[in-house]
Amino acid sequence: MNSSVEKRKAYLLFRWKTYGVGYLFMLPWIVGFLSFVLFPVGWSLYNSFNKVSITSDGFQYHWVGFENYYRMLFENNEYPILLITYFQEMLLMIPLILIFAFFVALLLNQKFPARGFMRTVFFLPVIFATGQVLMELFRQGSGELPFMEQYRVEDVVDLYFGGSVAEAIVSVLSKAVIILWYSGVQILIFLAGFQTISRTLYEAIRVDGASPWESFWKITYPAMIPFIGLNAVYTIVDLFTYPFNPVLKVVQDNMFKATTGYGYASAMAWLYFGLVLVCIGAALGLTYRASGMGGGRR
Repeated sequence: MNSSVEKRKAYLLFRWKTYGVGYLFMLPWIVGFLSFVLFPVGWSLYNSFNKVSITSDGFQYHWVGFENYYRMLFENNEYPILLITYFQEMLLMIPLILIFAFFVALLLNQKFPARGFMRTVFFLPVIFATGQVLMELFRQGSGELPFMEQYRVEDVVDLYFGGSVAEAIVSVLSKAVIILWYSGVQILIFLAGFQTISRTLYEAIRVDGASPWESFWKITYPAMIPFIGLNAVYTIVDLFTYPFNPVLKVVQDNMFKATTGYGYASAMAWLYFGLVLVCIGAALGLTYRASGMGGGRR
């Protein structure tokens, strides 16, 4: 018995000597994660199953189960429609940002004079147009596109599509400036991805007589699939938390209404969070399948 305890102590001492420094370096992150991420998230989930009232004695909790979720989905006529409309817009905007960033990065990866300056120009919006700065720019009309009214783009789109699809397309077109401003990080990641492709591969396929178009689909695109997936996840998280997000505004407004409160707003936030997780899971799944790892081809 004593021998087994001593062995256990010796094993724990060995583990501590081997990994102890690493655990100490991780300690600030672990404390921060538990305090500022895990606890607020858990408290929010608990709130979503309660009717939360603010009284002179503090927060009062009354367990209601899934009632908040039921009211949100079947009695609220605005929130589900707002979610559907917003996700329609994002499903259009995310591919546009990825395609735009990919081809800009492809151009910036070529050799031409002032290449470093041009790379800086495309990354500058990430530094300047964030948070309150971005909101102020849009408040002053810097994010509007004059040709939308000049050529009656909204009427043309409504003529060919109609309904909620037309509204989503017009909304995306009106935010074309955001596509440019929100592509800086993605361009940077794609540029880093291009540096991982060996030049000898292009030389070999060129010797075999392949055209630039064929070398793109045979070498460049397959090698960039993991970076496309990484950028897709980054873009999803970035767009679903950006300052003009109408869903987050509705959630915040419901926090302070007497008829809803923290519990109802938490249920709205958790539904939104769940849908965002589904989008991230879909992006990762598509990346996994496209890279061939899921089918065991590698």
